[in-house]
Amino acid sequence: METEARTHQVLITGGSAGIGLGLAARYLGAGHRVLVTGRGAGRLAAVSEGLPGLETFANDIADPAQREQLAAHVRRVMPDLDVVISNAGIQRRVGIAADDAPWAEAQHEIDVLLAGPVHLARLLTPQLLGHGRPSVYVNVTSGGAFLPQPFAPLYSAAKAALHSYTVNLRHALRATPCRVVELIPPAVATQLAGPGPNHGADPDEFCDTVFPLLDGSHPVVGYGPTARPEFTDRLAVEHSAFEAAAIRFDVPLHGTARAAL
Repeated sequence: METEARTHQVLITGGSAGIGLGLAARYLGAGHRVLVTGRGAGRLAAVSEGLPGLETFANDIADPAQREQLAAHVRRVMPDLDVVISNAGIQRRVGIAADDAPWAEAQHEIDVLLAGPVHLARLLTPQLLGHGRPSVYVNVTSGGAFLPQPFAPLYSAAKAALHSYTVNLRHALRATPCRVVELIPPAVATQLAGPGPNHGADPDEFCDTVFPLLDGSHPVVGYGPTARPEFTDRLAVEHSAFEAAAIRFDVPLHGTARAAL
């Protein structure tokens, strides 16, 4: 899908800061219509003041009912939605042996990082397929999905699961005009883990590099360490193994007579 060929309707979850906000600014600057979500209405209002034309919707991706509300809102205000960036994320930096927080905190992390993106894909896929035009669905995972991080073990595990789901989502949509992209950031200097010191790639340099690659022509987009040959070669081996195994299972695909849609 050529991002410059026409005006796109773009949804970005977790778009009030960090990578999400950086990509929103670039889509908006390219002349596309952009709706971003975030939990804080005040933060969204401040962001929209700085980016005239940006549309916002306060929403907690961890809440199933609010995910349903988001999907309904998008159907109303963006009937021609054709780009989704599923980016909302949090990161609890606490090792397994030190994690004595109430289970609700861990469950919330799982809900934001895994349940939310999976449910959102299920809610939005019918809309993307309904208009029949080319579209792009981007799941943002992490280098931590492939190299588990001892300081963020649950984050790493959830992102690894989202990577696996994204591979299967791409397979399920292979017969449709919807392309599935996995964006795999390395450490980027955002406030993902909350206020305090951060490290990693410069967010603007990261967004400048990956933005033109999110047009659907690249199934996987990395940066820095996640774009190096030793990393991409590993993904290529995984892809070949997946393709060889997938043909052994008679699974319905979207765009075929047996699909649920």
